[in-house]
Amino acid sequence: MAYAGIDYYKIDDLLTDEERLVRDSVREWVNDRVIPGIEGWYRDAVFPMDRVPEMAELGLFGPTFPEEYGGAGIGDVAYGLAMQELERGDSGFRSFCSVQSALVMYPIFTWGTDEQKRNLLPKLATGELLGAFGLTEPDYGSDPGSMITTAKKVDGGYLLNGAKMWITNSTIADILVVWAKLDGVVNGFLVEKGAKGLDCPETSGKWSLRASVTGEIILQDVFVPEEMRMPDAVGLKCPLMCLNQARYGIVWGVLGAAQHCYESTLRYTTEREQWGGPINRHQMVQERLVIMLSEITKGQLMAYRLGRMKEQGKASFRHVSLAKRNNCEQALNIARTARDLHGANGIADEYPIMRHMMNLESVYTYEGTHNMHTLIVGADITGIEAYK
Repeated sequence: MAYAGIDYYKIDDLLTDEERLVRDSVREWVNDRVIPGIEGWYRDAVFPMDRVPEMAELGLFGPTFPEEYGGAGIGDVAYGLAMQELERGDSGFRSFCSVQSALVMYPIFTWGTDEQKRNLLPKLATGELLGAFGLTEPDYGSDPGSMITTAKKVDGGYLLNGAKMWITNSTIADILVVWAKLDGVVNGFLVEKGAKGLDCPETSGKWSLRASVTGEIILQDVFVPEEMRMPDAVGLKCPLMCLNQARYGIVWGVLGAAQHCYESTLRYTTEREQWGGPINRHQMVQERLVIMLSEITKGQLMAYRLGRMKEQGKASFRHVSLAKRNNCEQALNIARTARDLHGANGIADEYPIMRHMMNLESVYTYEGTHNMHTLIVGADITGIEAYK
C-alpha cells in the first residue's frame, strides 16, 4: 500500500497545491530511492553519493532561494514538508540537505559578495559543489563564542588556524564555511577543498547518523584569499542565524522519522498476534499508539504555524527553539515507544525503529541541545538569561 502520511487533523487542507506537490514528489522519491537501500547504507556506514544528483534534480538544495541563484523560490512550509519526507527516509539525507541549504548556501546568499553568490550558489544548487559548515570545536559546542580558531590578516588574505569537529560532509565538501575570530571578532570565510594546510579526516565509530558523512576540519596556516572572506559575515550572530535556519528544517524533519516509527508500530501491532489476537486490541497498546499520534499531530501543527510565521517574517529564533526542542524530544520518545512495542524485533533492521532512534539521539543534541533551547525560551519568557 502506498504511504499516505499521518494527517489526523487534516492539515493537508491548509496546504497549497504547490506545497502538496513538493511533499509528494519528495515522498515518492524517498519511497523509491531511499527506503529500499537505507538499512544497508546504515549498516555499512556510507552515504550513497549517487543520490546527490537526484536530490539536486528534485530542487532540494537551496529551494527557498531565488531562481537566479539556482533555487526554486518555494515557501518555508513547502521546504519543511520536503525535510519531513527526507527524514522519514533517514536523518542523514535531511542533514545533507540542511547543511547544503541552511548552513552553506544561506550564509553566502546573506553575507557574501555578488561574485561569491554568482560563482557558488548555482553550483551548490545543482550539487556540482558540496559544502560544509565549520563552527563546532572540540572544546566549544554550546558556547561557540569561545571558539579558539583564529584568522590573521596577511598580504592578500588571511591565515586560518584551529580545528572544528562533528562537521557533516567535511570530507566530501568542495567549499567549507569556516567561522574564525579575526581580531577577536567572529568572521565567516570560504575555504576551498585542497587548500594547503587543510585536513578533513573522517569521524569513525558512530552509532548514530551512520548513513551520513561526518568529519573534522583542521586548519594549519590555511591561506584564504581576500575575495573568499564573506565581508558582511561579522559577529557571532551570523553563524547563529545559520543554525536557526537549520533548526527550522529539523522541526519538520523529525516529524518524518516519528511518522515512520508510528506507521511501523501501528502495522506491527496489528499483525503481531499473542493470546489469540492482535496485540493492539489491548488497552495499554492502544493508549501508547494514541500518545504517539497525539504528539505527532501537535508537532505538525506547531511546524505548520511556525512555517507560516516564517513566511510572514514573524518568526524569531526563539519560536524556532521552542519547536525544535519540542519536536525532537517527542520524536525521540515516539521512537523509544515504538522500539518497545516492536518487542525484540525493535532492534532488528528489518524494521526502521532502532535506526531512527539512534539518529534522533544526535538530532536531539545538534544545532543546539535540548537544554540550550530550554534556556533560550526561558530567557525570553522571564527576561532573565540563565546560561551560566
